[in-house]
Amino acid sequence: MSRPSSSVLNAGDISRATSRIAHEILEKNKGAENLILVGIVTRGAVLSQRLQVKIKEIEDIDVAHGILDITLYRDDLSTGKLNPDVKKTEIPVSIDGKIIVLCDDVLFTGRTIRAAIDALMDFGRPAAVQLAVLVDRGHRELPIRPDYVGKNIPTSRQMRVKVKLTETDSEDSVTLLEGDK
Repeated sequence: MSRPSSSVLNAGDISRATSRIAHEILEKNKGAENLILVGIVTRGAVLSQRLQVKIKEIEDIDVAHGILDITLYRDDLSTGKLNPDVKKTEIPVSIDGKIIVLCDDVLFTGRTIRAAIDALMDFGRPAAVQLAVLVDRGHRELPIRPDYVGKNIPTSRQMRVKVKLTETDSEDSVTLLEGDK
């Protein structure tokens, strides 16, 4: 049985949002010299890689890039409902004193970001952590606010936001789905 859905962003929209976020990151930080982009597995990592490419196009600087798996830092791990599938974390440079731009596809309750910040602190002490998300859908349960947003999409708690990115899903799109499964 298919659920009703509506398309929110297409490939062009996602590309423009990524370009805008890259420009905003550079403007806020007065360049890219002290930045490290860190993407949360899976689609956050794709977003951070795209931002890395955009920043290279704009500033001709190779910004360090890392991938962060937050599975073991989740606060719902102890409920026993999850069967954790731990992925690889790769942060190839020291984060001490650097500005970390943490990237994820969708910001919802803020719990994923809280887990990501906890995980990051195991790698060092950054000067600052900023948050870039492709979609902010609201409904925060923790005091987490993104610094850079591709699109704010008001949703009900029962809706799902489905992000597809070419690198993982063979297409770029953001769709709203009715229902919670």
